[in-house]
Amino acid sequence: MNTNLDIVIIGGGLAGLCNAIHLSKFGKKVLLIEKNSYPKHKVCGEYISNEVLPYLDFLDVNPFEFGAVKIDEFQLSTTKNKVIAAKLPLGGFGISRYTLDLELYKKAQLNGVTILQDTVVDISFKDDCFTVETKENNYFKAKIAIGSFGKRSVLDVKMNRDFIKKKSPYLGVKIHVKGNFKQNLVALHNFKGGYCGVSKVENNAINLCYITSFSAFKKYKNIADFQEQVVFKNQFLKEIFKNSQPNWEQPLSISQISFATKKPVENHILMSGDAAGMIHPLCGNGMSMAVQSSQIASKLILNYLNGKVKDRKMLEKQYIRQWNKKFSLRLKTGHFIAMLFRKDNIASFLLQVLKKLPFLLPLIIKQTHGKPMKI
Repeated sequence: MNTNLDIVIIGGGLAGLCNAIHLSKFGKKVLLIEKNSYPKHKVCGEYISNEVLPYLDFLDVNPFEFGAVKIDEFQLSTTKNKVIAAKLPLGGFGISRYTLDLELYKKAQLNGVTILQDTVVDISFKDDCFTVETKENNYFKAKIAIGSFGKRSVLDVKMNRDFIKKKSPYLGVKIHVKGNFKQNLVALHNFKGGYCGVSKVENNAINLCYITSFSAFKKYKNIADFQEQVVFKNQFLKEIFKNSQPNWEQPLSISQISFATKKPVENHILMSGDAAGMIHPLCGNGMSMAVQSSQIASKLILNYLNGKVKDRKMLEKQYIRQWNKKFSLRLKTGHFIAMLFRKDNIASFLLQVLKKLPFLLPLIIKQTHGKPMKI
């Protein structure tokens, strides 16, 4: 039993690693437990808003040193192949999770974070302290626990979280390809039952990541058949897929993606990143939310450990309040936009409105993107 810890972080994705770097920067003893080894590709849109750059700079991480691609244009198409384009109000960048997670992992190690490759099987809270048990029979005690274990985890089931009780109908597919695509553009192309994000990442690779309902997908034999019969009905996607070469033998896929409302605190664990809530990929800013949730959690945890936040109840209350203030409107907007674009006729009508009133699209984008983070 290791008892000499301030914070244990369960999950080493964007949120977990940013929390680890932030907290270790202030001398806290941090253990991060991640089941996978680094680096690893993940199903992700891999576009991130520039709003996070001040915070990444604070963490001493510069994504452009690792090949991140600057993005300042946006394109949207409907299932009927109608298209609209706009300048992104704040802009963003493209970088793969393979590279970004690896570089954050290296930075966390340099900061003195202990990183353990293992799987957490249970976490309990008693006498104002957390006890964490892993698959390899390791046990740890810590004052604070952060849950950053992604979209769906065995721990969600173990804690009987509300969202996990409902079967989610969404499936995600991602692949990197080589081909021609505008360097500074992020595109969202709709097809019947889903939509696909397209943008460049490092090493001149194009990230193609789409989400669809399982009910739409299961009618077909496999991913290739589904793409041929459904995805390629969007002429923009057909052109990109047909005129590019895959970097991998097989695409990645993930099922049971849930956009249901989650609680930012469960069993006294502060949830961070996708474990706290997910925005629809149609809004293209989930990576930014993960990074920003880390700043909220880390600042409050430091204040709690330093006595500025008087007790755990106040810590949890403030985290819930700040998380909701930052993200609840974004999530509601994301749900609403996704709902509209599931209805072909409404989507086409909206596109016509946006073409006649082009100033509206940047305003809508701003609703799912924030301002540059304050340090």
